[in-house]
Amino acid sequence: MRIGLQIPSFSWAGSPSSIRGKLSEIARTAEDAGFASVWVMDHFFQIPPVGPAEQEMLEGYSALSYLAGVTERVKLGTMVTGVTYRHPGVLAKTVTTLDVLSGGRAYLGIGAAWFDREHHGLGVPFPPLRERFERLEETLRIVKQFWSGPAAPFQGKHYQLSETLGSPPPLTRPHPPILIGGMGEKKTLRLVARYADACNLFAFVGAAALGQKLDVLKRHCEAERRPYEEIEKTTLGTANLAKQSPKDLVAQCGELARLGIGHAIFNFPNVDALGALTTFGKEVIPALAEL
Repeated sequence: MRIGLQIPSFSWAGSPSSIRGKLSEIARTAEDAGFASVWVMDHFFQIPPVGPAEQEMLEGYSALSYLAGVTERVKLGTMVTGVTYRHPGVLAKTVTTLDVLSGGRAYLGIGAAWFDREHHGLGVPFPPLRERFERLEETLRIVKQFWSGPAAPFQGKHYQLSETLGSPPPLTRPHPPILIGGMGEKKTLRLVARYADACNLFAFVGAAALGQKLDVLKRHCEAERRPYEEIEKTTLGTANLAKQSPKDLVAQCGELARLGIGHAIFNFPNVDALGALTTFGKEVIPALAEL
């Protein structure tokens, strides 16, 4: 099992002047500790479960580009990009650029978007949910086409591109992994089966609910004639070493592994103190090597 780090907040002592140095320190500490990936949220305002909208929030791909320059090994991605934030062609170009400049370490994390306040606040269109899912499917088709070879037109209901030209191509072959975040059984998991290389589910729902979601994904894969085993299963959760021992977290990850989760991604309270990352590197990650 691989372990990833999600960084959902940048409200650290001395910010904003401290953000640059602290973000670099966190990412390098995670890499040295054996974390496989580092993720940032793709939001323009801080989201309600984490803090008030006024808290510090970095633009996701600018932050990842910076992280690409201060790390060497960890995979990098957004957890996850709202489909409404960027035109699909621009998004494909942005992720390709990250992949090239990171040496082939980019993921495309994407979802249907949900935080209406940041859309209205910054003047970003926020269509109804049904249309956002239509746009999500068209975007998935566009990025696949963008990364598939010769440039060609794309004609969809919401997007029209005269040529999906991308040069240079990504270093990752056949393309950066596409991760879809969300747990909706009728639409989201169907899109995972049809287009994605990875899914991301919320760990806090518990093993029974996760097992149910994975069963639904398996059925969608059967309907799409897609090997279920091709899809990387990831989870997002919180690791709080003030309340959980390393042994508890190893057991938790073991339970996830038994469900078929191969990549458990965690955020940490007070991650800027670095101690939790170091503890994971010494006591948790080595114990998971066999899972």
